[in-house]
Amino acid sequence: MLTILIPAHNEGSTGSGVPQIVETLRSLVNQTVQPDAVVVIADNCTDDTAALAQQIGARVFTTTGNRDKKAGALNQWLDRYLPSAGRDDLIMVMDADSSLDPRFLARALGYIDKGHHAVGGVFLGKEGGGIVGMFQRNEYARYARDVARKRGKTLVLTGTATVFTAECLRAVVAGRASGQIPGTGEVAHVYDTKALTEDNELTFALLHLGYKIIAPAECSLTTEVMETWRDLWRQRYRWKRGAIENNWHYGVTRHTAKYWGLQVWGLVGIAATALYLATLGYATATGNLRLHLVWIVVTVVYVVERAVTVRRRGPAQTLLAAVLVVEMVYDLCLQACHAHALATSVLRTRKEW
Repeated sequence: MLTILIPAHNEGSTGSGVPQIVETLRSLVNQTVQPDAVVVIADNCTDDTAALAQQIGARVFTTTGNRDKKAGALNQWLDRYLPSAGRDDLIMVMDADSSLDPRFLARALGYIDKGHHAVGGVFLGKEGGGIVGMFQRNEYARYARDVARKRGKTLVLTGTATVFTAECLRAVVAGRASGQIPGTGEVAHVYDTKALTEDNELTFALLHLGYKIIAPAECSLTTEVMETWRDLWRQRYRWKRGAIENNWHYGVTRHTAKYWGLQVWGLVGIAATALYLATLGYATATGNLRLHLVWIVVTVVYVVERAVTVRRRGPAQTLLAAVLVVEMVYDLCLQACHAHALATSVLRTRKEW
C-alpha cells in the first residue's frame, strides 16, 4: 500500500492562480501509477486547504497543538499510523508546493523493487519570482544535472518528494529509542523536530542505519521558488545552518565525512571569493590592474562551465550564464548566507525555522 503524506499550512489561498494544494493534488491524479491513499495533513490552517483537498478526493488529517512545523505535523500522523503499516507498505512525503512528473511514482516504485529503501526526487523550479526565481531555476538545473551524472547518488533525500518503505521509517524510530542514532526527546519519532533541515537529518539517520537510498534523475518534479531576496535568504540560511548542525549532532563518521568536507570546501570558497574581490578592488584603486594569460584561461573555462550546465534551460539562459557578473550577484548572496550560517552555528545563537 502506498500512502502519500502532504503536510500543508494555508496552501488553499487562491491569489491570482490555482491554489498550491490543488496543483499538487492534480499532479497525483495524473500519475501513471495511482497511490492507494493521499493524506493532506492540515497543520494550523486558517484557510480552505482542507476543503479543497477533500474536493479532489484526498483524506484530511488535522494536527492538534503542533508547534514544530512540518516535522511535528508529519510526526503526529506517523506516530498514529506507522506502527500498523504492513512490512511492504510505502509512505511518500511531499511538499504542498510541489508537482510530480506523471511517471514519478512508477519510476520510484521500480527502484523500491530493486532493493532501495528510500527514493528521492530531483526538483526543478516553477515559474515566477522574477530574476530571483530565474537564478534559482538555473541553480536547480545544475543540481539536477549533477545528480544525473552521479547516477542518483545524492547527499539529501529532498523533502519536496521522497518515497520510503515503512520498514525503514520504523527502524528510524527504534534507532532513536535505543540511542543508535540521535534521539528526538523523551518520545522517539521519525522526524527530529529540533532540526532546521528535517529531510537532511532523516537522510543521515537512514545512512547510519544501513539503508539504501537514491535520487534518480527520472524521478523529477517542480517546486516553488522564493520570490524575494529576503525569502531566499531565510530559506537558504535555514538549509545551511540546519546542515551544519546535523553534522554536529552526528559527529564525524564514515557517512558524514563527505558532508564535513563540503562544509570545509564551502569555507575555502568563501575565503577565495573574499580574497579575489579584495585583490581586484585594491588593484583597481591603485592602478595596478593587469591581465595575465593563466587567469584569462581559468576564466574562459569557468564561463564554459557556467553556460554548459544550464543548457537544458535554453539558449537565452545559456548566454546569460556566460556573462559571469550576472549570476555572480546570486552566488555572492549564497556565500554570504553560508558565512552567516557558519558564524551563528558556532556562536550558538537562537535559530528559527
